Amino acid sequence: VQLVESGGGLVQPGGSLRLSCAASGFTFSSYTVSWYRQPPGKEREVVVTILSADGSKNSADAVKGRFTISRDNAKNTVSIKMNSLKPEDTAVYYCSVRVWGREYWGQGPQVTVSS
Repeated sequence: VQLVESGGGLVQPGGSLRLSCAASGFTFSSYTVSWYRQPPGKEREVVVTILSADGSKNSADAVKGRFTISRDNAKNTVSIKMNSLKPEDTAVYYCSVRVWGREYWGQGPQVTVSS
C-alpha cells in the first residue's frame, strides 16, 4: 500500500489550496479514505472522510462548508479542496486508509496559512 500526496504550500488567509493523494497497492474503490491534519504542537485530527460504498462524505465541524473531499476511483486518487483558509488550518495534512486492519499514511505535505 502506498499513498503519495501532492500539493500544499503557503497561502494567504482566505485563499484556496488543493491536496491530492495517489493510492496504489490495494483495491482503492473498496476502501474509505480520510484526510487528517496535525497542527503544530497538537495531536492529529480527522478532517474529512469519503466512504467507499456510496461516496458519502463527513467533515469535521471546523472545516464544514470550506473543505470538500472527492475521489476518482478510475484514477485511484482522492483530493481535498480547501477554501476560505484560516491561519488555524495551518498543519501537516495526511491522507489515510485502513487496509487489512492496518492504517496507512501519506507523507504529509505542509499547509501554511499566513499573510
